Amino acid sequence: MTKYQAVGIGNAVVDVICRSDDAFLDRMDIEKGVMQLIDAARAEELLTAMANRAQSAGGSVANTIAGLAALGLETGFVGRVRDDELGRSYAHDLTRLGAEFVNPPAPNGALPTSRCMIFVSPDGERSMNTYLGISTELGPDDVPAGVAEAAGLLLLEGYLFDKPDAKTALADAAAACRKAGGKAGISLSDPFCVDRHRADFRALIGGLDYVIGNEHEWASLYEERQLEDALARACEDCDLVICTRSGAGVIIIEKGKRIDVDVTRADPVDTTGAGDQFAAGFLYGLATGAPLDVAGRMGCIAAGEVIGHYGARPETDVKALFAAEGLV
Repeated sequence: MTKYQAVGIGNAVVDVICRSDDAFLDRMDIEKGVMQLIDAARAEELLTAMANRAQSAGGSVANTIAGLAALGLETGFVGRVRDDELGRSYAHDLTRLGAEFVNPPAPNGALPTSRCMIFVSPDGERSMNTYLGISTELGPDDVPAGVAEAAGLLLLEGYLFDKPDAKTALADAAAACRKAGGKAGISLSDPFCVDRHRADFRALIGGLDYVIGNEHEWASLYEERQLEDALARACEDCDLVICTRSGAGVIIIEKGKRIDVDVTRADPVDTTGAGDQFAAGFLYGLATGAPLDVAGRMGCIAAGEVIGHYGARPETDVKALFAAEGLV
């Protein structure tokens, strides 16, 4: 079994992007500038209509794993795709980036591979149509034996909490990772997801080593109006708490000891993937033994790089950016 420095378990969603004008959006009845959930039939209709499309392996934790692979770590990703064109494309794309897609596309999946179809208008507006598909059906059988045990760091995706089988898969993987000596954690993903599954999130967090969330997610998890109150309660449940606050800096609390990491404010081109790449930078620091303040700064640098261009993946050598600041 390969020894991984980091493994992620998350939604496997193919991002399919094409440029389109407003006339096309009107003709296809696509609402401009919003994200809509669609069914399988609509997904196939839109996919067929996309000319000159580009595809990449997406999903929150998958983006983080891609960032870690780009930084040179040995990484793996667990996500459910079907053995169809998009599913095979997803597995190939992650492998090309240097991450191992450890569970093969499902040959008998009942649902097609998940996809988010993104139509980019000439004014830069993005209109997204998402078909959730097979990725939400992930369960314990999709996590190959020994993978979680082989992970130095395991990152779980909060979005998967919408299905009972996925909750079981995440809890089992976290327990296996920790029993083998690794560290397991979760990205809270979304305040609305936290709202739907608050009790389950709280129960899982008590058995994790670290939790990453933004200020809205932490406030939602503990139903507190004041962030400081929410973080104080979080520290009772987990030893390492990480809170991002957009341009207001990052709070890291380990066993009651607080570290504040400043950020350099910048006007974003596209905030897609900012949280995902913060997690990549921070976990890179954690995996390589950096002090927590340095790991936090790495996370901020990685997030700053990705908001400077379109897309959720780094386009420059982030490790070189770390070196330029004397962090590696």
